[in-house]
Amino acid sequence: MTRDQIYALWEQRQKDRGIDVEWVKERLKSFKVETPSWGYGDSGTRFKVFKQRGVPRNLFEKLEDAAQVNKVTGMCPTVAIHIPWDKVDDFEKVKEYAASLGLKIGAVNPNLFQDDDYKFGSLTNTDASVRRKAIDHIMECIEIARKVDSKIISLWLADGTNYPGQGDIRARKNWLEEALFEVVNAMDSDMRLLIEYKFFEPAFYHTDIADWGMAYAFAMKLGEKAQVLVDLGHHPLGTNVEHIVAFLLDEGKIGGFHFNNKKYADDDLIVGSINPYELFLIFNELVAASLDPKTAKTAENIAYMIDQSHNIEPKIPAMIRSVLNVQTAYAKALLVNREVLKEAQMRNDVMAAEAAVREAFECDVMPLLEAVREEMGLAPDPMKAYLESGYGEKILERGIGGQGWE
Repeated sequence: MTRDQIYALWEQRQKDRGIDVEWVKERLKSFKVETPSWGYGDSGTRFKVFKQRGVPRNLFEKLEDAAQVNKVTGMCPTVAIHIPWDKVDDFEKVKEYAASLGLKIGAVNPNLFQDDDYKFGSLTNTDASVRRKAIDHIMECIEIARKVDSKIISLWLADGTNYPGQGDIRARKNWLEEALFEVVNAMDSDMRLLIEYKFFEPAFYHTDIADWGMAYAFAMKLGEKAQVLVDLGHHPLGTNVEHIVAFLLDEGKIGGFHFNNKKYADDDLIVGSINPYELFLIFNELVAASLDPKTAKTAENIAYMIDQSHNIEPKIPAMIRSVLNVQTAYAKALLVNREVLKEAQMRNDVMAAEAAVREAFECDVMPLLEAVREEMGLAPDPMKAYLESGYGEKILERGIGGQGWE
């Protein structure tokens, strides 16, 4: 059968299930995921960074690589930057160059974990001058955000302690709260501070923002400009992430996602490579919230981003794979028959409710995604399109020794 014939059969099956296929396609066409500049650079583990040939040597080359991902997927028009990794003398040139590639600069990420002064903390350091330095760095990032027309400051702190008694946990909380209030007060009214949490690493005894509850508490105190950012690798094993997502959606306090995957800790593996069902269930909650008037605004305003350490994979193909896995999970979540699911839930039909969710997950969405891509003027197979483009061979001329996060 031809691709069109396969899609026609697929479409009819979905219509028979009660799915509005055109609505699904429109949602997929408007869905966007941000890629990070550092995802294109040399990276690794705490043991080793394996240098790769062809890795970008500066921010401008990172944008060129990101443009290739957007070119074949049609869903990655923004690029997050990390300061000072991506610091340049003229950010106006960065904005202009990004625009020439069909891109915009997305979230601006302050680096508060690699300076020697931050050995014992940044915003929670006992030394007031170090805390001032950290705050000033975030202020610098706010200015950069203004220059590149970004509306998001994405904040992750490595601050914490390794041993009981090492630090005054309550004092550190108060210092952090003071700093964050100063930051949000300096931000424009249409800017957002996304507060990321992590339960351990690099601190091993306690982390100053260890979980979603702490991030939520800070965001509530800070007001409308502050929201929680969920990184899929930042939870203990077995955590029900989709429950956290549903709770934060209902509270109107989820603002961003960092997509990756884990087997043990913060592994930063390709999205959906270990637990695709979890990714689907998260999107199931996001789609459900987007259809509820109470939570629709929050759900539609979430900043989605890939955040991975491609330490052995080729950078651009790994990024494309992650983006496509996110798109696949979202497509499946759009195929949940919400009426059937709600009816089963209301009559406490456990098996029917679980089946309604699982049925969507088990749907083959490849015919759908190929059709959507063709309607968007894209190749039906983005990975194949990239591999055949010759770009991967062209960038090998950069040699070894590109920019990394060390």
